[in-house]
Amino acid sequence: MNTLRVILADQLSETLTSLEDAVKSKDWILLCEVEEEATYVRHHKKKLAFLFSAMRHFAKELQEKGFQVLYTKLDDPENRGSLFSEVERVLNTHPIDQIVLTHPGEYRLLKEIDTWEEKLNVPVEVRPDTRFLCSTEEFGRWARGRKQLRMENFYREMRKKHSILMENGQPVGGEWNYDSENRKPPKEGLQIPSPFVNKPDEITKEVIELISKRFDSHFGDLEPFYFAVTRKQALSALKLFVEERLPSFGDYQDAMVQNEPWMYHSHLSFYLNTGLLLPLECIQAAEDAYQAGKVPLNATEGFIRQILGWREFVRGIYWLKMPSYAEKNYLQADRKLPEFFWTGETKMNCLKQCVLETKQNAYAHHIQRLMVLGNFALLAGIHPDEVNEWYLIVYADAFEWVEMPNVTGMILFADGGYLASKPYAASGNYIHKMSDYCKNCTYKVSKKSGEEACPFNYLYWNFIGRNRKKLETNHRMQMMYRTYDRMSEEKKSTIERDSEAFFNTIEKEEPI
Repeated sequence: MNTLRVILADQLSETLTSLEDAVKSKDWILLCEVEEEATYVRHHKKKLAFLFSAMRHFAKELQEKGFQVLYTKLDDPENRGSLFSEVERVLNTHPIDQIVLTHPGEYRLLKEIDTWEEKLNVPVEVRPDTRFLCSTEEFGRWARGRKQLRMENFYREMRKKHSILMENGQPVGGEWNYDSENRKPPKEGLQIPSPFVNKPDEITKEVIELISKRFDSHFGDLEPFYFAVTRKQALSALKLFVEERLPSFGDYQDAMVQNEPWMYHSHLSFYLNTGLLLPLECIQAAEDAYQAGKVPLNATEGFIRQILGWREFVRGIYWLKMPSYAEKNYLQADRKLPEFFWTGETKMNCLKQCVLETKQNAYAHHIQRLMVLGNFALLAGIHPDEVNEWYLIVYADAFEWVEMPNVTGMILFADGGYLASKPYAASGNYIHKMSDYCKNCTYKVSKKSGEEACPFNYLYWNFIGRNRKKLETNHRMQMMYRTYDRMSEEKKSTIERDSEAFFNTIEKEEPI
């Protein structure tokens, strides 16, 4: 039986279930660069360059190992522009008896693949994606009967199941979570290591030229390009992180410093989410460094929690709740995304820094995404569709299974608290505490009202006031409502007036 094994852009791993029984002499492996996938949202130019280059390198490696690989480049004259059409083209030219894929990472793609068998009149088998440490079925069993799903409970089960940082059935160090030790603000004189940089080879240079020509109108800077694009390079990036950045990652994982976009973060999500790295090998590398005495426990546990806990948890939520999850808008947010999310042209320095670094790098770390960019989107009441699309476009590690739960659930509280126990709303004081952005800002974080005041200050209390009916019964919000109720009516009116003036300005697309 001749099998066509279709590999998607985020499945660049030889451990795929769709490859596990491949017969090199009989089966064909198909990878495609297609216009439809590149433009269903207008992906960041650097994201496209990363994906296409990594795909081409992976195909080359498979060919060198003796596999029969069919690879469609974007500029191939025969390219029909969609994944389905390229599969159909192969079936017209090769004797294929069945199609095998690994489960895709996006619901829209799964629904399309579900139609192939009838359309193509060929058996189509979709196999589980075993690169993840918790199957969708296992997550469904864990979630069944629970009124609220909390990552911390899920994470503890995963630690036990995989024997990660465990000793005699108990967590190493006696605690499951060291997050309280991982919120240090930045201090003067931090020696932040240089990030992993990979010099583009001829394959990558060819891709960069292609992206420059075909997608010049897309958001983002294409160069300099520095991502790893092979498994070997990704393993080097992992090794460098564990040696140079992981020891301080725990302490400063929430910190933000102007002109330091990478901080002590791993920058491995690009490679994890495309298959160049596997989650368990990243976890084990960190655990080994801890056991060797090279990395403190708070840093090791914090890093492992992001992969074993949060990453697996949000994937479980996505597949458990789609497609209805995409429609969630609990707070009835309805504003358009402001233009400065694309240009960075704003006097609010924290937003300016995060947008410009996103434009340059197709990356921002999780606190920039959550507590600056996301916090603004939440407080301003921007529609979830607009925010989800922006995050999916601009970050090279963004695929819908990981992007949507983080945005809809964590950032916007649009699911009404299914994923997060409270909205992650904050005033300017949080940003001031965790960054040095405020000292170079036109606005004054110390001022609560008026034209010079940091907009986060009055927008925060405006958010509290206008969403009272939806939020006041949340036990984690009750202290905020007690504080709000102690405010004078004059102060509340000032908050309302300043907020309305701000919203009027952004709706007129005037600079703020």
